[in-house]
Formats: sequence, structure tokens, C-alpha cells
Amino acid sequence: MSDSALPKKFLRHLKPRLPQMLATLRRFVTAESSSLEKAAADRCCGVIAEEWSRHGGRVERIAQNHRGDILRITHAPHKSRSSGQLLVLGHYDTVYSTGTLVKMPFRVKGGKAYGPGTFDMKAGIIQALFALQELQQTKTALRKRLVFLWTSDEEIGSEASRKLLEAEARRSDAVFVLEPSFDPRGLLKTARKGVGEAKLIVHGRASHAGLAPQEGINAIHELARQLARIEGWNDFRRGITVNAGLIEGGTRTNVIPERARAVLDLRALSVSDMRNLERRLQALRPFHRGARLEITGGFDRPPLERKMSAPLFACAKSLAKQMNLSLGECTAGGGSDGNFTAALGIPTLDGLGAVGDGAHSLREHILIHTMPVRAALLAALLSTA
Repeated sequence: MSDSALPKKFLRHLKPRLPQMLATLRRFVTAESSSLEKAAADRCCGVIAEEWSRHGGRVERIAQNHRGDILRITHAPHKSRSSGQLLVLGHYDTVYSTGTLVKMPFRVKGGKAYGPGTFDMKAGIIQALFALQELQQTKTALRKRLVFLWTSDEEIGSEASRKLLEAEARRSDAVFVLEPSFDPRGLLKTARKGVGEAKLIVHGRASHAGLAPQEGINAIHELARQLARIEGWNDFRRGITVNAGLIEGGTRTNVIPERARAVLDLRALSVSDMRNLERRLQALRPFHRGARLEITGGFDRPPLERKMSAPLFACAKSLAKQMNLSLGECTAGGGSDGNFTAALGIPTLDGLGAVGDGAHSLREHILIHTMPVRAALLAALLSTA
């Protein structure tokens, strides 16, 4: 069978398996897995590991001290045909604490499946599972070894899993990220902003606001002037944003405040803009004589620049066309683990997971009819990349 016939074949086989996909999704979603609750996350990890163990591949559970364990599943084709590796990356942790199912139960209604973590991103893990099953059952010849890596702390910054996922990415020729797609059209994410957080602390000098105001240095006033300056750095056209999301300072109204603090959300679309923003922060100087500035933090997730995903997206678009589907792309303001792999110079395509909406909210859901389609697309990508 020609490569051009494979995508349609995969889709034809996977469509009747939608009920099995939904049954698996129910098991995964009802195994709650908050990033911050290791015991719960580990239970969910066990459910996912058991499901993957039934369908071939080598399943490894990598123990973690403080976060949920990490799953690595390896599927190797015949050694004489294998040359290189493809990494399929995602996470099973969610932003929802244990007990959320009481007010947000898993349910299927009106062609949608609802529940905590359905969209972001347990449905993506299931689509990958069924894509692998399809490749196995059709005995599709693979050119590269496949590694599926499901982490447990993406929603809180990937501190525990970053070293492992970067090591796996360095061994790979391409990375496919099963984060959810964008909007009901299922757009892939070919660019993502780099994300960071910085703290701007102003140290002034306390004094009585009535008896000796001239002896004080008002840290809040200094902070206000600094924030007005920083606001001018926003450039929406270039994708550069600085948001003062938290401010605090002072003790009483009749005291000149000696300390004030702002926490800044930093975002940029290019590495050069990211570095420039960090330099500008470090170059800030006080307006008021005697005030002192303390700047900490910066970007912790570099941008996923479009040049790192463009060739893979062109391939995905061509394969989708063979299934009579139109596939679009977008730029996302939020980051994912794909930002890390792209920053290493590894071609990375993001947003290949579920189609739906409402991530991190009570209305989180997926469009269930799209699950076989996305599984078929992933299978086609893995068989041709």
C-alpha cells in the first residue's frame, strides 16, 4: 500500500473504535491527577500504565520524589529498519484538585465529553494510544523508534520532568506534542510564546507621613513609576507582553512605605525579544534618589519559534488533506513542554491532541467525533516522519 493511502486507511479503521476511546477516556478522567497531589497522580499513572501495557511496547514507570511518576513507553520497529527516534510528548497532570469530579463529573452529552482534564490533555494520551495500536495492528513499517513520554508536572512548570524530557528530545529527530489544539477548528500550534515571571522589589525608607515626610523614600511611588515605564514595553504586534499581575507594599497610611513589590508575567514570541526583555529589566534604575531596585526571575520557558515547526506542519497538512480534512495553524500565547524541545533545536509540532474548549474551567470538554481523526493523523505522522 502506498504511503498516500495510509491516512485514509487509518481513519477508516479508527472510526469504529470511538466507543472504546470514550470508555478509556472515562477511566483516565475519573482517575483524578492534580499536579500537586503525588498520591492521586500516582494512582492515575497506574491506570494509564496498565492501559498502555496491554497494547505492546515497553512501559517504564520512572519514580519521582515529590510529583507523580513519569511514564515512558517505547515501541521499536525491526532493528534493521530503525534509524533514529520520534518523541511523542504530553502530560497527565491537571489543574484540578482531588474531589473536582463531584461538581464536574465525567459525562457525554451533545457530541461532547466533559470532565476535568478531558481536553488538557487526557484525550490526547488516548489518541496516541489508539494511534500506536493502529500502527501495530496494520503492521505498518516504521522508520524510527517511537517513544511516548507522559509527565506529571507540566501544569506547574515541569521542574521535575524537564531534565528527562530534554534528554529524550536530544535523542529524537522530531517531537510531537499532544497538548490540545486551538478552538473547534483543531488548529495546530506552530508557535508559542516564551513565558516567564519576574519580581521587581523597591526598597525605600520609612518615615512618618505627617511629621517627617521629607525624610522618607516612598517605595510605592517608585514602584508606580517603574510600572508605568514597563507598560510602554508592551508590543502586541510583536507578541511582547509584560503584565503586572500582583502588587503589594506599605504597612499603614501614615507611614511612608519602605518596601513595595510587583510580580510580572513576561511573554515573547522570539528568543531575541525574550533576551532583550530580560536585559531591559536588569537595566532598570530608580527614579528617586536613595531608592534601590531588586530584580529577580526571568523567562523559564523559551519560545517555540515557528521555524522549528514549519516543516512538520507542512507534512501534517498534507496528510490531513489525504483524509479530505483541512488543517490550520495558530500562534499560542501560553507555553508547553514543546517550548523546551524546540529550544534545543529539535523540530517540534504542538497542538496535536484533542479538539475542544474550556481548558482549566468547569466547561472543559472535547468534541468526541474528532478523536479518531486526530489518532489517524498522529499515526500517519509517525509512519512517515
